[in-house]
Amino acid sequence: MKTPSSTDEAAAREIIVTTRTANLSEASPPRQKQRWRFWSSMCFAIVLLAVFARPLLMLISYVAGSQLHSYVLLVPFVSAYLLYLRRDQLPKKHSTDLLLTLVWLAAGLGLFAYTQSLEVPARAPAINTRIVLLTSSFLCCLAAGGFFFFGRGWMRAAAFPLAYLIFLVPMPDAMADVLETASKFASAEVANVLFQLSGTPFLRAGLVFQLPNITIEVAQECSGIRSSWVLFITSILAANLFLKTRWRRFALVAFVIPLAILRNGFRILVIGLLCVNIGPQMIHSLIHRRGGPVFFVLALIPFLLVLWWLRKGDIRARNLGEQGPLIEHPNL
Repeated sequence: MKTPSSTDEAAAREIIVTTRTANLSEASPPRQKQRWRFWSSMCFAIVLLAVFARPLLMLISYVAGSQLHSYVLLVPFVSAYLLYLRRDQLPKKHSTDLLLTLVWLAAGLGLFAYTQSLEVPARAPAINTRIVLLTSSFLCCLAAGGFFFFGRGWMRAAAFPLAYLIFLVPMPDAMADVLETASKFASAEVANVLFQLSGTPFLRAGLVFQLPNITIEVAQECSGIRSSWVLFITSILAANLFLKTRWRRFALVAFVIPLAILRNGFRILVIGLLCVNIGPQMIHSLIHRRGGPVFFVLALIPFLLVLWWLRKGDIRARNLGEQGPLIEHPNL
């Protein structure tokens, strides 16, 4: 025979068990749905890679043989690492944003169809143009899948790692020509000032510098566009990883532009002085033909110093914000 207290305890246990079972049954469908979204997105990514297999293989072959675009091979790994760093900030609940899915899908399919329409023998596009269009089409379709399987909130949280994939697209030839020309003329102006400061006698006619025993010309190949572009991409990554305030991020990226021009002008000065003081044969030396990485590393020194200074100010401003404003006591 059960006492009233034992009967109440048994009833309470049954209520607890029933409540836990109900909670589990309510929680399992959303969990299964999120799992379905994840595996479906993996299948979508595999299918997308299969559809764009030929253009992506063409991209890899193109950038592997290009001095300007060799950095492209590292971009997916950098983007994946950035996503890994933000894994705890990504929303666990996913949804479907149908409008943005259709917008990005339409953009991707439109670029793909436009590229295919250009495949006419009379007006076949250059290999660079074709790869730029097809890679952009791939990224648009990838973004469409992200909005469909994960939703706007997840895509917003993963915005920078996914946006960094834009550097998978090689620089268009027209853009490279414009940047090379601008860098060439700007570097010549800086070299002109540096030659004056060094006390070296010279005559200048546009991009041509006539030194005591040699005449050098700032050619298209001397623009330093490759190392400048890599430094620009690096500054965007460093600004996002190490700086928190928007204006400091912008300042770091903007600092790269004059730094790249100064570095290239300094390289012209060094080569010119070597030719003057050692001999004209230095124009064929390794410092001229293969010295780009050396001057790139030298440019990293002021870049890292500015990054350190901006980060120090960022930390100081954050600490002051946490402490709050100082209030003077009226009796002091």
